[in-house]
Amino acid sequence: MITAEKLLKFAPNIKDAAGQAAALEKARLESTVDNPRRLCAFLGQIAVETGGFTLMEENMNYRNPERLDALFSRVKGTEDAKALIAKGPQAIANRVYGGRADLGNGDEASGDGWKFRGSGYKQLTGRYNYREMGKLIGLDLENNPDWVRVNPTAAKVAFAFWDAKHCSPLADAGDIEGITERVNGPAKLALAERRAATARALDIWAP
Repeated sequence: MITAEKLLKFAPNIKDAAGQAAALEKARLESTVDNPRRLCAFLGQIAVETGGFTLMEENMNYRNPERLDALFSRVKGTEDAKALIAKGPQAIANRVYGGRADLGNGDEASGDGWKFRGSGYKQLTGRYNYREMGKLIGLDLENNPDWVRVNPTAAKVAFAFWDAKHCSPLADAGDIEGITERVNGPAKLALAERRAATARALDIWAP
């Protein structure tokens, strides 16, 4: 179902279409994504998460202190944001994700914020999520977080997450909002873009 030709048509700016298509198709065969509707809903989500299959890790390279301060409650004003930006992406990630009990991360000094930053097709985030997803796919992702940022592991994680969240039945029903909530959380960020990407995929895989 997933070929380099179709993936390139779906995401013209994709990096290494052949490599990504091969990894995704192999992982898909081990999942419940076994019809075009499920596949298109899946692709619609990960296309948005990865900026059209161009980014396999969260971009922490902020330049605008006002935006950084507005996005993260752990940044304490624009002067604090300016100081963090000066220190670079790693410092930013450690501040905004460090000490997050809900993610299972250690404190800012532990470096967990950077190690377990959003990565892969799903933008998996946090030590706890890396550990639990690793159990699902039989790999020690907690001690090898970089694996989440490269294929074939990234593809395995994405489909395992999809199935763990029981997204395929929602795809059958065309419930993109429900899928977005399970993938992105209650905020359902970029819902309109996810709908549009899913519709675009359907034009290619299920015309």
